[in-house]
Amino acid sequence: MKNINILDLSQFNEADFGQEFYINTIENHIKQTHLHIDKPHKHNFYVTVLFTKGSGKHEIDFVNYDIVPGSVFFLNPGQVHHWELSADISGYIFFHTQSFFEKDFTHNHIHNFPFFYHQQNYAKIDLEGRNTLYITSLFISIYNENKIDLSFRAEKIITLIHLIYIECSRLYFEKNLPEQIVQNGYARKFKSFQDLVEQHYKTEKSASQYASWLHMSAKHLNRIIQNIIGKTTTEYIIERVMLEAKREMIHQKKNLNEIALDLGYDDYAYFSRLFKKHFNENPSDFINRYP
Repeated sequence: MKNINILDLSQFNEADFGQEFYINTIENHIKQTHLHIDKPHKHNFYVTVLFTKGSGKHEIDFVNYDIVPGSVFFLNPGQVHHWELSADISGYIFFHTQSFFEKDFTHNHIHNFPFFYHQQNYAKIDLEGRNTLYITSLFISIYNENKIDLSFRAEKIITLIHLIYIECSRLYFEKNLPEQIVQNGYARKFKSFQDLVEQHYKTEKSASQYASWLHMSAKHLNRIIQNIIGKTTTEYIIERVMLEAKREMIHQKKNLNEIALDLGYDDYAYFSRLFKKHFNENPSDFINRYP
């Protein structure tokens, strides 16, 4: 069986701080790591990318985004992505683990930022005007800081990353509908729900069971999910299952019956109908689009 390629920070020669952080220009990153990025893949770390020149397409979990100067992308661990870039592309990219970022911000966790709430969030913002200059300068400062060996280097880099996340969060809030923005109290509960879904989505699809695990009523859990992403608890669970179905279909050599069984569906016909209802195409049609 061929599994999807999962990249680790140890695979990048420029990784620093115990292989918990990496930064590079887009140009150098492509030259040095082309073998890692020429096919769809995922990471076990957080990724932030700023494009300052050029164009292209960036596909994240089967959603296509246009790349233009000023595009910033945020990827959670586990998301599948792939891009096609123009020859004149330029910009900056950095990776970090959760522990690297949070070691100096123990009361301000990575999941407090809206683009890292959950994997189904919109993954891109486009910078404009003064925001472009300021946020680009922060990327450049991180890049330059990482080249020198001075005291408090990690602390300064983390602070600069934190500023990028703060400024981009403000822009994210401005560009997204109010009902898509969650209050911190709901964010913590939603993150707990997410963690449970990640552990159990293959074997447990019941909204009531997740509510029970979280010591709340199914109605209250549904209210939280609706407030955050405008979907029901069940819709979120099934969307997570269907996302994994897509990942397995294009990145693993399993037949469709095996994939359905792996995701908790003994009846392939039911799984196929659910997939078609969710994506408006049959599993076989989807696979044919990713030869």
